[in-house]
Amino acid sequence: METSRQAGRAADASAIEARFRDVRATTVALVAPLSSEDCALQSMPEASPAKWHLAHTTWFFETFVLERHRPGRKPFDAAFRVLFNSYYNGVGDRHPRPERGMLSRPSLAEVLGYRESIDEELGRALVEGSLAPDLAALVELGLHHEQQHQELLLTDVKHLLSRNPMKPAYQKAWPLTPVHLGTREWIGIAGGRHEIGHAGGGFHFDNEAPRHAVWLEDFEIASLPVTHGEFLAFIEDGGYRRPELWLSLGWDLACSRGWQAPLYWERLDSTWRTFTLHGMAPIEPHAPVCHVSFFEADAYARWAGARLPTEAEWEVAAGPARAGNFLESRMLHPLASPEPSVPGELSQAYGDTWEWTRSDYGPYPGFRTAPGAVGEYNGKFMCGQYVLRGGSCVTPRSHIRATYRNFFPPEARWQFSGLRLARDRAA
Repeated sequence: METSRQAGRAADASAIEARFRDVRATTVALVAPLSSEDCALQSMPEASPAKWHLAHTTWFFETFVLERHRPGRKPFDAAFRVLFNSYYNGVGDRHPRPERGMLSRPSLAEVLGYRESIDEELGRALVEGSLAPDLAALVELGLHHEQQHQELLLTDVKHLLSRNPMKPAYQKAWPLTPVHLGTREWIGIAGGRHEIGHAGGGFHFDNEAPRHAVWLEDFEIASLPVTHGEFLAFIEDGGYRRPELWLSLGWDLACSRGWQAPLYWERLDSTWRTFTLHGMAPIEPHAPVCHVSFFEADAYARWAGARLPTEAEWEVAAGPARAGNFLESRMLHPLASPEPSVPGELSQAYGDTWEWTRSDYGPYPGFRTAPGAVGEYNGKFMCGQYVLRGGSCVTPRSHIRATYRNFFPPEARWQFSGLRLARDRAA
């Protein structure tokens, strides 16, 4: 019996060590197309340099795992504790977020050396199986944290490259795929008592739990997300000039910031083009629209005579996570569906674009913040933000779940954020 348990522990250690190596290698591969200058720049306060993402995800493992695994160990560099702390007040001081692009030192080579050193130290502990169970759980959390930063790295790089008048491409090969022109239908969902949230068994973030009951009224939800072509009709009908379609704060923002189309759209004569990670490209009318704020999504829904779904409606309607256009496809752009829609099922609910919901980002009934600095991961952001669901074309596939709750402030546009319509079912 003891031999069997030892073999099980060894298998678990081998599996998490392999996953650790894979996730860490993926992050480094994402910066391979970039120059060292690309990796150092920060295009806006909300974004971070690629070099900072590489260092911060390493800082997480050093700070929360290795320092506890080996009390009194000498840090790789004592200055990194401040430079690469993101928002963990319980850990100590932080370098100001808007000034991350001013960190010309350490160099990219030094940051990569930092990663290699921590990977070797933690990898050895994983192979030996010497981590305490609570620290092994923090390694799993750190891997999902790093996958979040893989997505952020690409969205931040996209914004950075878009600011260059040369409009350089991150990846030059354009993802040509067959297009199936799906027909949108309204899918009826019966109201009543439903359950949402993570039930345990497998990794999940604390904000996905506890699983709990919700009451829904009968509703309908669109089988397809809103496309570029449909959003273009909203623009051509004066959607950005009609205050009656907008929430007051959204209208003020749209006016003050000069919004006339989704982020990255540019009009040349009568043709709309958009900036992508492959460079400038024509608008694909059948692909899901992206880079719209919550306010734009809400205004479009009102213009279309519908509304955004709540996150509970979305989760009940979407069902279990399925295959889709994720980071692993290397498309790095939302695409029109290559497959016919399945009657009665949501198409492209997972991958392509995150979908705004009408739900405020708040705690589920019974939610408790974890003790210590790690408890700052999600709970303290539950104010003034909205929930998005489903993942995007730059989300790692193994990172997404039906219960996954992404969240951003309503004005955010640089993420791959789109929308799907819902409406109350007629009596």
